[in-house]
Amino acid sequence: MRRREFITLLGGAAVAWPLAARAQQADRVRRIGVLSTVPADDSESQVRMAAFHQGLQETGWVVGRTLRVDYRWSGAGDAEQVRQYANELIALKPEVILAVTTSAVGALQQATRTTPIVFVQVSDAVGAGFVESLARPGGNTTGFTLFEFGLSAKWPELLKEIAPNVTRALVLREPTLTSGIAQFAVMQSAGPLLGVELSPVGVSGASEIERAVTAMARRSNGGLIVLPGSLTLLHRKLIITLAAQYRLPAVYPFRYHINDGGLISYGPDTIEQYRRAGGYIDRILKGEKPADLPVQAPTKYELVINLKTAKTLGLEVPDKLLARADEVIE
Repeated sequence: MRRREFITLLGGAAVAWPLAARAQQADRVRRIGVLSTVPADDSESQVRMAAFHQGLQETGWVVGRTLRVDYRWSGAGDAEQVRQYANELIALKPEVILAVTTSAVGALQQATRTTPIVFVQVSDAVGAGFVESLARPGGNTTGFTLFEFGLSAKWPELLKEIAPNVTRALVLREPTLTSGIAQFAVMQSAGPLLGVELSPVGVSGASEIERAVTAMARRSNGGLIVLPGSLTLLHRKLIITLAAQYRLPAVYPFRYHINDGGLISYGPDTIEQYRRAGGYIDRILKGEKPADLPVQAPTKYELVINLKTAKTLGLEVPDKLLARADEVIE
């Protein structure tokens, strides 16, 4: 072989080797995990995961082909199971984990300080100690928050607007969520101005929810405000049924409560943040660090009213409230 031909061949091989290596790396199936405290068979879980997969697909990933996803679904309130599943996921050595709800993030941070975590459905990431700040999370965790605490004042305002006769309201919250304390503090400052006495009750199961709502129903001119959390999501149909049974006007934080028969909700579009989380997962898989990705707030809030439920409760929804609604269910 002539020297020139050899050099040409060698040069071609030198170019081909890194190209082949990059192709092989690109074809490698990447591995991520999902830890959720909302059951897999819950209709809301299915909608959320569909949005998450959409976000991954929009950035070029195909679940089952270029991306393997290991899921763990835990029941709300079962702290031991959440910790067990967190450890199981870490043992599988995923490159990044999507954590759904505050308790999932807490369990994962106990299990690892190195595996990247992207969270959704978390109200107070700084207060819970998950990140150093929203702008600069630090550590191995970042994600998408649910609320600015100032928003909480809207819930008693909406209750009074849609049911002017209400003078007292039960506030259902999960006692393990620090965000509930701050949310109630904001609402409590608004209560006297509205002429509404607010009574917070921490609940950790269906029986406690039933007792609390039944006790409020024995008093006149009562209403209900439901704070966000895995437990109030899991038992949303029970809460909505009890509110209807005792004819209690109720305000909820999310659209899905109204789809299931609740009266009125105001809060962020929860589905959108799952799609956006797919984008953060993509950026981490491509080399970015959670510490450098700011925690993002919701970009869209929505007011949803169920007119059928209002009529059942004997409420006439003011025209100006209907005009502000993003969706009215009839």
